[in-house]
Amino acid sequence: MTPWIVMATIVGYFVLLFLVSLMASRKSDNASFFTGNRQAPWPIVAFATIGAAISGVTFISVPGMVVAKSYSYLQMVLGFVVGYLVIAFVLVPLFYKRNLISIYGYLEQRFGGSTYVTGAWFFFISKMLGAAVRFFVVCVVLQTLVFSPLGIPFVFNVIVTIALIWLYTMQGGVKTVIWTDTLKTFCLIASVVLCIYFIAKGLGYDFSGLCKAVTSDSHSRIFFFDDPNSGLYFWKQFIAGIFMVVAMTGLDQDMMQRNLACKNSKESQKNMIVASISQVFVITLFLVLGTLLMLYYTKNIGTTFPKKPDDLFGLVAADKTMPIIVGILFILGLISAAYSAAGSALTSLTTSFTVDILKANEKQDDAHLTKTRKKVHVIMSVIMGLVIIVFYLLSSDSAITMVYAIASYTYGPILGLFCFGLACKKPVRDKLVPIVCVAAPIICFGVKWLLDNYTSYQMSFELLLLNALVTCLGLAILIRPKEEKL
Repeated sequence: MTPWIVMATIVGYFVLLFLVSLMASRKSDNASFFTGNRQAPWPIVAFATIGAAISGVTFISVPGMVVAKSYSYLQMVLGFVVGYLVIAFVLVPLFYKRNLISIYGYLEQRFGGSTYVTGAWFFFISKMLGAAVRFFVVCVVLQTLVFSPLGIPFVFNVIVTIALIWLYTMQGGVKTVIWTDTLKTFCLIASVVLCIYFIAKGLGYDFSGLCKAVTSDSHSRIFFFDDPNSGLYFWKQFIAGIFMVVAMTGLDQDMMQRNLACKNSKESQKNMIVASISQVFVITLFLVLGTLLMLYYTKNIGTTFPKKPDDLFGLVAADKTMPIIVGILFILGLISAAYSAAGSALTSLTTSFTVDILKANEKQDDAHLTKTRKKVHVIMSVIMGLVIIVFYLLSSDSAITMVYAIASYTYGPILGLFCFGLACKKPVRDKLVPIVCVAAPIICFGVKWLLDNYTSYQMSFELLLLNALVTCLGLAILIRPKEEKL
């Protein structure tokens, strides 16, 4: 697959993306940027939400995950379904009732200004780092396939792609994100289904042969009940899936901004339920693709899998024995996942920074708010580009892993704040809440280090729950008598 074919695929997708964003952003204003005027049809939001949860890293990693972890990821995905129900019937009515632009406005109403700003900053840091890392991984793939062979430096690659993402999200905001996520979901599902078809055909399988090959493969195991100490143990994965989706979707401005664009809470609930069930089938497709990639790799490329399982999809797609269409579909799925996710992140970061940290919507009229929002949008784009370039200069797997860990730690305090706020109605000493939120991840890091070094227990995603629990305990200590003045 030549660089020019990859470039043509990217250009073709961007042309389509700009056409969709142009139509979606007509007659846009601040309300459509922040909330989509709360007029988005729920079936469209539901379809868009399926793809919204899938980044470029997910597109590469989930099929490769089958090599080492079989289909264990489905255990967590089943937990996601329960988590989406919690979001739909607990958080969505709460956010609509309070008519929030940013979901972190709840923290100000419940606790006070210090807690509100703390939650907003935790979101800002985690989303900026997480989005930058995910986009960095995709930029590296595209640099290898396209830009390096053409003599184009990595910095130019980042500047151009960030500029394009800024351009198509600049005007329409969340209204544009919903429709571009719809395009993204279609491209993702189509690329995965067609890749399954062409790879199965290359292996000589018809539909029944495909089903038999997948179900009989040793890597198609889903449930793991045998070892409670293992990170793959069912109840660890399932329970963690519930809280992960509550924290990383229900308490994430990026994910909830599109869900709050529905007309009312009932329609938003329909969207959440349909999207959660649909996601199980989509993730299953990715895992089936992973099995086929393994079978094709061992038959046509080599007997030893690549050291990095994430490389499996790209190696098979680019192999000379594979039809060129598979390589094009791989690039199409990758860029649709990566660029839409980055655009969504920029929109949510702009909203949160403008509303939560600057509070420009309370201090400025509509004309000045528009100018502030556009300036913030540019600044968020520049910061994301700089963070990606820093990752590239560090070019260290340990650095990337560390950033992912930091980003996951930051959701724990946010989850703890909302859980405590909903479960306990007593007031707390608002000005001391930032100390608790900073201390909780530090304490959890120490606990994980002790377990890793002195026990056989593998702490997995339950770290998020511990983080939230420590935050709740800290808030309980900060409960103040009603007669005590702030």
